[in-house]
Amino acid sequence: MPQPLVSILIPSRNAERWLAETLAAALGQTWTNREIILVDDGSTDGSLALARSYEAQGVRVFSQPNLGASAARNRAFRESRGDFLQFLDADDLLSPDKIEWQVAELARRPLGTVASCAWGRFATDPVQAEFVDDAVYRDFTPLDFLVLCSESLHMMHPSAWLTPRAVAVRAGPWDESLTLNDDGEYFCRVLLAGTGVAFTPGARSYYRSRLADSLSQRRDERSRRSQFRSIELIEQHLLAAEDSPRTRQARADYYQRFLYDFFPFPAELMRAAESRVAALGGSSLPPPMGPKTAALARLIGWKTVWRLKHWLHR
Repeated sequence: MPQPLVSILIPSRNAERWLAETLAAALGQTWTNREIILVDDGSTDGSLALARSYEAQGVRVFSQPNLGASAARNRAFRESRGDFLQFLDADDLLSPDKIEWQVAELARRPLGTVASCAWGRFATDPVQAEFVDDAVYRDFTPLDFLVLCSESLHMMHPSAWLTPRAVAVRAGPWDESLTLNDDGEYFCRVLLAGTGVAFTPGARSYYRSRLADSLSQRRDERSRRSQFRSIELIEQHLLAAEDSPRTRQARADYYQRFLYDFFPFPAELMRAAESRVAALGGSSLPPPMGPKTAALARLIGWKTVWRLKHWLHR
């Protein structure tokens, strides 16, 4: 029986600083029946030239105008042929046997299962990665995983997954209108299109974070609107699969966390979030703050405290 083909799909924009390391991680996978597809999304640095220097090693490189990371991922998917999909951001890394472990795990699981793995955050050196989100280091039903992530700060970053192509086809493409939390919305659909989550203990992925210019760190209005839209879409997907007290509570807490993250701007999004919290049954999630701030908030309310912080930061 032939080995399944795995497509490693890399969206890249102005990633010259990290791209060689990421491509080395893709090329160094012990699972050899794989294709590597990189889509350069209108880079203005040397990323495209660097990527093309790897074509002799089998990396397939495509370029497009700057349409966004989701559009680059969709292009990479259209160019791919793999039975499984490994999305890999241009600054993230994989352990050498990550894909091999996950392909072997999925061979033992029911069709439609999506593989996950332990993942660690790092800034420059993956040896120093912190593997701390162990609440997601186990098997899940799709709904149990999504409820956990909605009601808490737990997550699985995109490179940690290995997705059967048939599941991705059922889920549909990445939403190209989203710029922040596009992965949360996409993998919500992927998991709901699948049959379960199989945690793979031997595999590792490495999430380069805490970078000042990373998409996940953006706080501008467009990013806030994208975050809110993704929350709305995830609510729709989740409640369509199960409209229950636990899913409503989880989504109410998610909106409440959005309020704590972004209050007070933009004002109409804050009102919309508050409306959704109320409609879903309310949230008792406390605001994140230290003892001194909490004492002040008890006197003047957390919203006033947040407004003061916003004014001071401006």
